[in-house]
Amino acid sequence: MKKIIWFLISIAGAIAFSFIALARDESINAIWFIIAAACIYLIAYRFYAAWIAAKALVIDSSKITPSVRNNDGKDFIPTDKWIVFGHHFAAIAGPGPLVGPTLAAQFGYLPGTIWILVGGVLGGAVQDMSVLFFSIRKNGKSLGQMARDELSKLAGIASQLGTFVIMIILIAVLGLVVVNAMKHSPWATSTVAATIPIAILIGLYLKNIRPGRVLEATGIGIFLLLCAVYYGGEIDQSESLRGFFDHDGLTLAYAVIIYGFCAAVLPVWLLLAPRDYLSTFVKLGTVIFLAISIVIIRPEINMPAVTQFVDGSGPIFGGSLFPFVFITIACGAISGFHALISSGTTPKLITNEKYIPMIGYGGMLLESFVAIMAIVAACVLEPGVYFAINSPPGIVGATVAETIETINSWGFSVTLEQMQQLADDVGESTLFARTGGAPSLAVGMATIFAEAFGQHLLAMWYHFAIMFEAVFILTTLDAGTRVGRFMLQDILGNYYKPLGNHSSVTSNILTSSFVVLCWGYFLYIGVIDPNGGVNILWPLFGIANQMLAAIALCVVTAMILKYRNKIYALITGIPLIWLLVITTTAAFEKIFSSDVRVGFLSAAKNIENQIMSNSSNIDINVLQQLSFNLHLNVVIVSILVVILWIVVFDVFKLIFWRKHSEKTI
Repeated sequence: MKKIIWFLISIAGAIAFSFIALARDESINAIWFIIAAACIYLIAYRFYAAWIAAKALVIDSSKITPSVRNNDGKDFIPTDKWIVFGHHFAAIAGPGPLVGPTLAAQFGYLPGTIWILVGGVLGGAVQDMSVLFFSIRKNGKSLGQMARDELSKLAGIASQLGTFVIMIILIAVLGLVVVNAMKHSPWATSTVAATIPIAILIGLYLKNIRPGRVLEATGIGIFLLLCAVYYGGEIDQSESLRGFFDHDGLTLAYAVIIYGFCAAVLPVWLLLAPRDYLSTFVKLGTVIFLAISIVIIRPEINMPAVTQFVDGSGPIFGGSLFPFVFITIACGAISGFHALISSGTTPKLITNEKYIPMIGYGGMLLESFVAIMAIVAACVLEPGVYFAINSPPGIVGATVAETIETINSWGFSVTLEQMQQLADDVGESTLFARTGGAPSLAVGMATIFAEAFGQHLLAMWYHFAIMFEAVFILTTLDAGTRVGRFMLQDILGNYYKPLGNHSSVTSNILTSSFVVLCWGYFLYIGVIDPNGGVNILWPLFGIANQMLAAIALCVVTAMILKYRNKIYALITGIPLIWLLVITTTAAFEKIFSSDVRVGFLSAAKNIENQIMSNSSNIDINVLQQLSFNLHLNVVIVSILVVILWIVVFDVFKLIFWRKHSEKTI
């Protein structure tokens, strides 16, 4: 009977995927995306993940995990598997599975969908589970420290430095996206702020008031979160209260920086774990609700399978389909940031190795499903509306009339009246040039929800979606900051042992302060950028993220080569080779391309020409800052490329020159 069920699931998945892949010049229903994704994920988890866990990793439920062995009540804490799953999913699921697929819809729905499904199953989930396993076997060590232990000293130092730099960039972009989502949005800001005291209350409840009552605490937490969402709307409508939560980007940036520091130094049980666990219900509830809405209304996908912008001429971001669809969509397919969580907080909480597939592989599949929902939400919009929202100011026209004329010339119909009516319906003054992906995703989600449950609620659904995105992202920021602290402590501990002590209050405060100051600087320059910061930081984010994934796959591939049968190294080696190709290609293009919308150096030269000719309306100090940032991007990307290939070369040495280790792990 089981064989028949799995056979039917396979057939359903194949049929659905065929509809998605082969449809041309005719409409396709969004429900096929749901069916294809669900079937592929179920099969991958049941068979591929189980095979890897049993054969390549050799998971052993009888082994003592670091959370039990090193239980210190602070960082190493045996935690219920569902809370760990909630924390892990909340930590990994940041802006990538939301913003990346939305932006990549510029190429059409097909390229991004294929990459999300294939990359998630064969790359991202494999990386997350493998890193989590080896970190647990190495007593909860970070990715950088494992690289230092398992590879050469040079490769280890390079990995530690590279992962830390990448981590700083990733957190800064997370902070920038959440700041842009909450900017001048009292509803979102008040709701997100409310999750902090709610999480502390639940942490205290489980620790001191009713220990072990997970379902009880969950019920209380969900109720309070729903109240926060509802009363956030009331605050937004209150003239006396909304001013307390209506802030510009810079003010919110400072608040996010302070929060990041607090999240890194407070005990994990007090804020981080319960907040992420509760936020997971908001995330999962919204995603499941979105999937149900799609099943109910069965909307048509309006975006073409492939657009004319695959050549790199797209208005949202410059760059051709290869390699930039694989850079734009990181989280949801494969993300190096996940490796930092899988070797950061999660291995210090899990109580039994048998939960590794569920948390590592399953958590990534769930995030991949979020990415599928994001691309569906973007592609159900009329293409003209999608491009009107996401195209940066000045790219498609200096005025609204010119913008509409340009978009219509592409064959995508849109009118001024249509855009104004949509803005009025969602409670915004305008939706033109609302770049970054978040607004168009919110419009897409709100459109689906409103069609399913009432058009008169469109404004409420829009603001709920904005809040949802902010919560999604901020939970990754706090875990990322803590992981950054762990990484810095591991690095410094090699030279001065007291600074490597995770239990030292002094070390925690000093290292947390340094981490927050580093990513706070990049957040600051992103906030003051007149173009919104995303345009200058997101490409760097994508390249850095995928390079980190490549480094993570290098480390686990090396460990499989040392401690397991070498044939199993293909499991991680094949996605590693693919990442090496796309990251190296993307890095070269971002540095040296003559297209000012692609190459950092070309863009910097263009800004310098504007300064010399005094031909820009932007303040000269801001232009100089932008030029400096672009040159800084060149330096960072160059360093990361060198670091990556140092690590890769060390893996090659393991393949060709070193014998299999007789040690076990």
